[in-house]
Amino acid sequence: MSEIAPAKPEKLPGERETFEEVNGLRLRLRFWGDDDAPPVVLLHGLRGFSGTWRGLAQRLSGSFRLIAIDQRGRGESDWDPHRNYYTDAYLADLVAIVDRLGLERFSLLGHSMGGTTAYVYAAQYPERLNALVIEDIAPGASVSGQGAERIKVEMAALPIDFDSWGAARDYWRRARPSVSEEALEQRLAESLTEAADGRVVWQYDARGISETRLNPAPERVVDLWPVIDRIKTPTLIIRGAKSDFCALPAVDEMKRRNRHIRSLTVVGASHYVHDDAPEIFAREAGKFLAATLAAGS
Repeated sequence: MSEIAPAKPEKLPGERETFEEVNGLRLRLRFWGDDDAPPVVLLHGLRGFSGTWRGLAQRLSGSFRLIAIDQRGRGESDWDPHRNYYTDAYLADLVAIVDRLGLERFSLLGHSMGGTTAYVYAAQYPERLNALVIEDIAPGASVSGQGAERIKVEMAALPIDFDSWGAARDYWRRARPSVSEEALEQRLAESLTEAADGRVVWQYDARGISETRLNPAPERVVDLWPVIDRIKTPTLIIRGAKSDFCALPAVDEMKRRNRHIRSLTVVGASHYVHDDAPEIFAREAGKFLAATLAAGS
């Protein structure tokens, strides 16, 4: 395994970033696309980062203004000193950011943890959204089931640091065997950094986020079923056929309960559809966003 530090991903043409202070924390935002294009806000998953959407941006930035957030505790954003890593905190950050950016109407795309926040936002602020795209999460997925247990095991056994970049690569390859080498190197570059003593350490609040995931306050865990019932925004759920996290029966029940929801299953993809099938993910998300905007014009 290579001991070489990963290269920082090259910025796409026109890629830019800013920092916004919201709810006492300084959060990094990445932007792709023209400022006057229809805006789409992107929310990453539990251990993600804003750069995870660079592949999507490469394919859609010609048609949309894409805005990705390093959510609290991740990437270049501040860690929460109170370890407030719950949906209500992520929601409050999202509300503040879209208001700060002056987004009167926009579309919202969320993966996994970011999908939970996106569902809740859609239920509370239907007048602000044009469309909702959810990647591989359904009600109950974070609480029970094979995927939830997998993530708990991963978080419980999470190494605090690594003695080399090679060891870090080996860890991520075991954890995400299906992702491409390019996606793996991006994870290394954006989720880890080299400390002064030469050890490779996480670039996110691994202890705080793990603690919240493993021992959540029960009263702050969101029951998504009542949320799903209130959504009035056109919604597309993109799930992986090999996902252990977003069960097809749950998605079918969502569609039965809410006529605004449709779904697509991507053959060969896992919970990380945007990594496993980037072309298909971008094509289907882009088609849905464009069609929804056209229908509402």
